[in-house]
Amino acid sequence: MNNNQSWMLVAGAGAGLGHSLLRRFQAGGYTAIGLVRTLPEPIADLELRQVDLSDAESASALITRLILDYGPPKVVVHNPAQLVIQPFAETTLDDFEQCWQSMVKSAVVVAQSVLQPMVRAGGGAFIVSGATASLRGGAKFSAFASAKFALRGLTQSLAREYQPAGVHVVHAILDGIIDTERSRQLHSLDPAKMLKPEDIAEAYWQFAHQPTSAWSHEVDLRPRTESF
Repeated sequence: MNNNQSWMLVAGAGAGLGHSLLRRFQAGGYTAIGLVRTLPEPIADLELRQVDLSDAESASALITRLILDYGPPKVVVHNPAQLVIQPFAETTLDDFEQCWQSMVKSAVVVAQSVLQPMVRAGGGAFIVSGATASLRGGAKFSAFASAKFALRGLTQSLAREYQPAGVHVVHAILDGIIDTERSRQLHSLDPAKMLKPEDIAEAYWQFAHQPTSAWSHEVDLRPRTESF
C-alpha cells in the first residue's frame, strides 16, 4: 500500500457498529482495518486482524506493525464493550476487572500506540464509543458503568492534551440499544426504536471530518423515541 493513502483503524470491530464503521470509511476512500478478539468466517469486503486488545504487548506490537506498513492512521475508533448486567452483590471483582480490561485498558493501549505517530503525521481523529452508562450508573450496571465512567475521564484528558497538537478526540455517547442480530435476540424492542449501526457510522464519519474551527468533543446519539 502507498503510505500516502489515508487509512483508519477500528479497535473492536465486531458485527454491527464495527463492521458498519469499516464499510463507511471504505466508501469514503479509506483503507479500513478492524481489530477483533475472535476472527469470524472471512468477510469478503472487510479486513480484520485478530488480537486481544487488553493484552498490551500483543496489541501494541500489532498496531506498531500496521503503522510501519501503512503509516500513522488518519482516524482511529475505539469500540470494545464488555457488558455485565447483574446485582451488585453478585458482581465479582473479576467482573469489574474484565470490564476495565476490555474498555479502559484497551483504550490506553490503543491511544499510546497511535496518538504520538498521528501528531507527528499532522493530526487526525480519535473517536471513543461511550454509552448511557458513561453518564449515569444504573442499578445492576456497577461494573459496566464504572468502566465507562473511567473511559469518559480518560477521553477528556486525551482531548485536552492532544487536540492542541491536531488530534480531534471525540467521546460519542450511544444512548440506546444498537440494532444487531444479537440485540434483537436479547431485547424485545421494536427495531425502529434502536440505533442503526450504519447511522452511527455516518455520524462518526462526520465527527472525523469536522472543520478545525468547530470541533465537537462529547456528542450524544440516540433514537428520537429514546427518553433522556
